[in-house]
Amino acid sequence: MKYSYAFVAALVAIVACVAVQAAPPQQEAQVLRFDSDVQPEGYKFAVETSDGKSHQEEGQLKNVGTEHEAIAVHGVYSYVGDDGQTYTLNYVADENGFQPQGDHLPRAVQ
Repeated sequence: MKYSYAFVAALVAIVACVAVQAAPPQQEAQVLRFDSDVQPEGYKFAVETSDGKSHQEEGQLKNVGTEHEAIAVHGVYSYVGDDGQTYTLNYVADENGFQPQGDHLPRAVQ
């Protein structure tokens, strides 16, 4: 019985090692574009990578100098899913919370 357990454990370890070696190597994404502009009352940036990801965002201070000072952000990002499809998400984040929109997101029934 001891030898059966040892044999199975060794077999599992070998199969795991072979599976790791058979996996295709992952390459690091390269930054193709990066723009950034930071000002006292707002910012914006854009980044694109070689793996199909992109992200653009802009933020502005609202009610500057008051006790209700806040930042309002809007942006969009895209990525290529495991299924090869490009997914895009537009969003707003402000005093009303994070509000994402995208064709791939579930929608409330009306």
